[in-house]
Amino acid sequence: MTVPDTTIDPDGLLRRHLDDRRFLLTLPRAVALQMLHPAIAAGMEHSRTPRRLWLHKRRTVPTVIRAAYDERHIPSIVRFGHEEVKGTDDLGRRYHALDPAVFFFQHATYVDTLVTMIDTFVRPLTAADTEALYRDCCAWYRRYGISDRVVPPDWEAFTHYFEQACATELKCTPSGDRYREQVLRPRDWVQRRVPAAVVRALLHPAARSLWEVEVTPSDRRALGAYVAYRRLRGGGSRR
Repeated sequence: MTVPDTTIDPDGLLRRHLDDRRFLLTLPRAVALQMLHPAIAAGMEHSRTPRRLWLHKRRTVPTVIRAAYDERHIPSIVRFGHEEVKGTDDLGRRYHALDPAVFFFQHATYVDTLVTMIDTFVRPLTAADTEALYRDCCAWYRRYGISDRVVPPDWEAFTHYFEQACATELKCTPSGDRYREQVLRPRDWVQRRVPAAVVRALLHPAARSLWEVEVTPSDRRALGAYVAYRRLRGGGSRR
């Protein structure tokens, strides 16, 4: 049996930027897409804080980040935390959090958000940068111990996969819409410090469309000012 490659470049962009506080500040982009995925949104009912989305993320996201720096015990933590997250979503479909298709989509939202954060707050990525970053993101995913059969082989394939997944898998459901306001106006964890205009400006186009969010010129100016402010302050490691 082939052993999955979980080797991450210690000097690469993933380890350089994943623990940057600005990744956490950009997380509403990822979480909006997650709450528009019927299975992921339905799975929130299993959270210890099912009505406080960002308190749930404050517990789970650090484990996601830690996996990129230290893979010890991560598969057992993932299994323990997701084994009982299963049921029927709002569309009447059975789901399980450890389904590779569901688990990888959630991971993919973090990949998309990390690339967006670096492009927006640090510097535009070259094609070579993005390809190298994506290779490390694949190794990061394999550290969870979940089947990688759905993982696209390169960045071009990933962008095609993600575009298709957002176009065909995402739906507005009662479970997901329950968190719409919390995503757009976070009130917990570090995201509560992000202006609502910046959250709107950073949303993925699929989330904007499904949740009917208008991004105004004022929102884009607010994002520009926020980016300048965060660059002056620097990222800062959260670890």
